[in-house]
Amino acid sequence: MGAMSAEQLEQYKGVFVFAQQVDNELSGISFELIGEGKRLAEKLNEKVTAVLVGSDVAGLVDELAEYGADRVIVVDDPELKNYRTEPYAHALASVINEYKPEIMLVGATAIGRDLGPTVSARVKTGLTADCTLLEIGDFPVNPIPGKEQKHNQLLMTRPAFGGNTIATIACPDNRPQMATVRPGVMQKLDKVAGAKAEVINYNPGFTPNNKYVEILDVVKSVADTVDIADAKILVSGGRGVGSEENFKLLQDLADVLGGTVSCSRAVVENGWLPVERQVGQTGKTVRPNVYFAIGISGAIQHVAGMEESDIIVAINKDETAPIFDVADYGLVGDLNKIVPQLTEMLKAELAEKN
Repeated sequence: MGAMSAEQLEQYKGVFVFAQQVDNELSGISFELIGEGKRLAEKLNEKVTAVLVGSDVAGLVDELAEYGADRVIVVDDPELKNYRTEPYAHALASVINEYKPEIMLVGATAIGRDLGPTVSARVKTGLTADCTLLEIGDFPVNPIPGKEQKHNQLLMTRPAFGGNTIATIACPDNRPQMATVRPGVMQKLDKVAGAKAEVINYNPGFTPNNKYVEILDVVKSVADTVDIADAKILVSGGRGVGSEENFKLLQDLADVLGGTVSCSRAVVENGWLPVERQVGQTGKTVRPNVYFAIGISGAIQHVAGMEESDIIVAINKDETAPIFDVADYGLVGDLNKIVPQLTEMLKAELAEKN
C-alpha cells in the first residue's frame, strides 16, 4: 500500500459514517457515529454523510437526518437485503471510490468488524479497530526533527496488548482515514424532529460471483442476555468481591434498585460472570445514572469504560484504591458487611416511599 501524493490526499473531503441497519431498523451505533462525525466534521469545516446500505431502506433516511446527518447516500438493491460480506463491501468501497471521504467511521459491531477491514483493504487504506476516542490534531503528536508534522489528522485511540496500554494511531499518508468505533463510546445528538438531509441514490451494480454467500435460512434466537450499555443503574463488582457466590450480594442490591449487575475484566477471567457483563477498555463503555464500583480497584482500563457515569459510588476496603479518585461517593470497608446493610436500608427507604 503506497502513500498517496499530496494532490490525491486533497481530493478527499468530509466525514462519512456507515449507517448500520438490520431488518430495516437502524442500529443505535449509527446515531452515535453521526454525533461523533458531526463533531469531527465541524473541526474540519466539513459536513457529515451517512451511507445507508440495504434493500428498501429509503424510509430510514429521515431518521438519520433527525439525528444530524447533513447528507445521506443510499445504496439500495435486493442483493443487500441481508448482510453478506461481498455485496456490502462492494457497496461501501464503491461509495468511497466515488465520493472520496476524508474520514470513514464504521461501528465495531459484528457486522462492522467484518465489513471495515474488508473495505479498507479494498480501497488500499489503513483501519484502526475498536477505537474509544477520536480527535482531530497533529501527527506526529510531538514534533520529530526531520519529519513533517501533518495537521488536521484523525487521531484514533484504542486499547492495545489486551488493554494494558492505550495507543493513538494515525493514517497520514492514505485516505480515507478509517476507524471502527465501539458502541456506547460516542454520544448521539438530540433528535431534531422534521430535520431533512440531502439524499443521493447511488447503485454501483451488483453481479453475484463466487464470493457471494447464499443465505438459505435466517434463524433468530432469543438469548437471555442483558445489554449493560442500556442500564440506568449498574452494580459492578471486581476481583475484590471474592467469589462467584458473593455476586449474589450485588444482585440483591441491583434487584432493590431495578439495576443490572456488571463487572470488571478480572471477574470474567475468573469465570464468575460472562463477558457481556464486562465494563472497560476490553469490555463495554457505559454511561448509567448511577454506577456502583464494588471491590474494583480502579485500573485505568476499567475507569475508561465507566468514568462518564453521572454518579459513581465506590466501595473498597483499600482506601488508597484509584477508584476513589473518580468516585463521587466512597465507602471504605468490608463489602460483605456494607453491601447487605446498604441493600436493607434502601429497601426500607423505598418501601416507605411506596
